Amino acid sequence: MKLNIPLGLACRSTLAALAWLAAAPVSAAAPARIVSVGGALTEIVYALDSAERLVGVDSTSLAPAEAKALPQVGYMRTLSAEGVLSLSPDLLLASAHAGPPTVLEQLRAAGVRIETLAEDYSAAGITAKIGAIAALLDKPEQGRALVGQVQADFDRLAQWRAQSSEQPKVLFLMAVAHGAPLASGRGTAADAVLTLAGAANAAGELQGNKPIGIEAMVAAAPDVILLTDVAANAIGGLEAFYRQPGIAQTPAGRQRKVLVVDTLALLGFGLHSGQAVLELAKQLHGEPAVAIDAGAR
Repeated sequence: MKLNIPLGLACRSTLAALAWLAAAPVSAAAPARIVSVGGALTEIVYALDSAERLVGVDSTSLAPAEAKALPQVGYMRTLSAEGVLSLSPDLLLASAHAGPPTVLEQLRAAGVRIETLAEDYSAAGITAKIGAIAALLDKPEQGRALVGQVQADFDRLAQWRAQSSEQPKVLFLMAVAHGAPLASGRGTAADAVLTLAGAANAAGELQGNKPIGIEAMVAAAPDVILLTDVAANAIGGLEAFYRQPGIAQTPAGRQRKVLVVDTLALLGFGLHSGQAVLELAKQLHGEPAVAIDAGAR
């Protein structure tokens, strides 16, 4: 089956983000001390030439490399009020996944401004993040330029996908080291990536990230298996993965079509997602891969 997402839809997402930048009110005093919780958000702040405003980041903020040297506030879903408040931020820039809610309420009660940005696994979602952050930082020109770069990547992806008629069946595994493998079903970032790459999700009957048994995995008969770099490292590498129960009974295992992917670049839905998904799409369709440097821009 051929998947075609109209270029007009992509263009509308760009126009929406640009309209947001044009209409968004600019604060008289742009935030000077920002804690960023979410790798994609941190990357956008850097790309908007506002790194000097960052006083802390979460553990998912791995790009650019300089971000890892900033004070850490822990994993986005398990923040502590004390850790954030110790950095005296005037803005907490947060992914919708940030929490727990009780901690966010404590921060609000302490007078910290919190701007929560939605997680929409699409080009429109990325450009909306850029538009919102550019407005907060009073960086409209840089924001418009960045939106244009990101949309150009997704336009190239759409053009490439429109020329491909094959739809490989792909199983995306988030974890494999403990118990049954954790497969990504509908409604996940991985599912969105597979759709954008012109692939069928072999775990499409599942909702969310769920354990998948050996029999179900064999029955899914994936042509390709994608393994996050985190999962591959945890299990001891690709060769160790191929020895896992049931893998050799799948088409992907028999043909040794298991790919290790960069978790942040592919699933973070940030500045480099269009490039990363395009390179994945080419690999899934048998073309040579080109490495994506998440800190290139």
